[in-house]
This record gives sequence, C-alpha cells and structure tokens, in this order.
Amino acid sequence: MANPTDPARLIVVGALAGAHGVRGDVRVRSFTDEAEAIFDFDALLDEAGKPLLKVARYRPASDHFIVTPATPRQKEEWDAMKGVKLHVSRSDLPPADEDEFYVEDLVGLNVADTAGNKAGTVKSVQNFGAGDLLEIAPAAAGEPAYFVPFTLEDVPGVDFEQRQVTLKDPQVWADQSDPRKPETARD
Repeated sequence: MANPTDPARLIVVGALAGAHGVRGDVRVRSFTDEAEAIFDFDALLDEAGKPLLKVARYRPASDHFIVTPATPRQKEEWDAMKGVKLHVSRSDLPPADEDEFYVEDLVGLNVADTAGNKAGTVKSVQNFGAGDLLEIAPAAAGEPAYFVPFTLEDVPGVDFEQRQVTLKDPQVWADQSDPRKPETARD
C-alpha cells in the first residue's frame, strides 16, 4: 500500500467514459465533490503519474462531461481507454479547511476501539450510494475485512496526529461481515 502521508501519492478524481463522436472528444466522469472541480488541475494523470489528459474545453452532459483535449486522440484510442481512472497528485489538492480532511487521508490509519485496543487499519473508503464506509483490515491475520459506516455514532474519533481512527464497537461489525459466523441482530 502507498504511504498515505506521501504528498506525491495519486488520488483518483475521475474516469474516462469513452469517446464522444468522431472528432477526438472524450467523455469524463468526475468523482470530485463539486463535479467541475476535476478541471481545476493542469493535467489528469494515469495510474503511473504520467499526464493522460490536458483539457482544452469541456461542457456538461447528463452524468459526465464532454471534453475536448489539448492533445487530440482517435475515437478508437479513447474507446480503448474507457474505464481508465484519472488521478492527481495529493500535493496538488488544496489544503482542507480547519476541522476538515480528505476521506482519502483515512486510508492507512490504525483502527482502535474506544478502550484503545488495536482493531486493524483502514484499508479503503467506499461509497456504494448510501454514504461513506470504512473498509477495515482486521489486526488478526486471516480474518476478513469488514465495512463500518463512517458516521459520528460508529466512528467517534479521527486523530491524524496519532494516525488513528476510533470505532465504537469494531467487533460487532466484524462479526456481521464474517460469513463464517452466524448472523446476529444489531441493537
């Protein structure tokens, strides 16, 4: 896993969605909070950190943007790259406001329960449409990863200085996510 404190690490901000027409335009999906913020960067990078797309112009469409790139490519090239993730360097992101942070910065933090017992590490932050979820890689070897809703009730503390996330009751979530254990009802 990449070092989460490395300012040069790459952050996914969008994805290519294939060609638009035959004149070299490409469709781009934005994953940024404000969709147009994806175009605030000089270049969008591939997973190796090399410039993949420099934007000359863009216009909104239904669930994506139609982009005219500064360097044109053939329709077939854009279609072959459909689904390729677009990245920016973490150091290129603006600083977070006071008492705010980027959810991506949670990845790699240690996880503990409210008593301070180590429970694992944050493996990823996912959002399947109903809110952010922390994917926790348990401290115990061989145990499956599990998801915890990223809510104040379930995650009462985030301490970047200590590099730790506090979960209210990690074992409840681990037990519910483990198919080897019988289902139990939540309180």
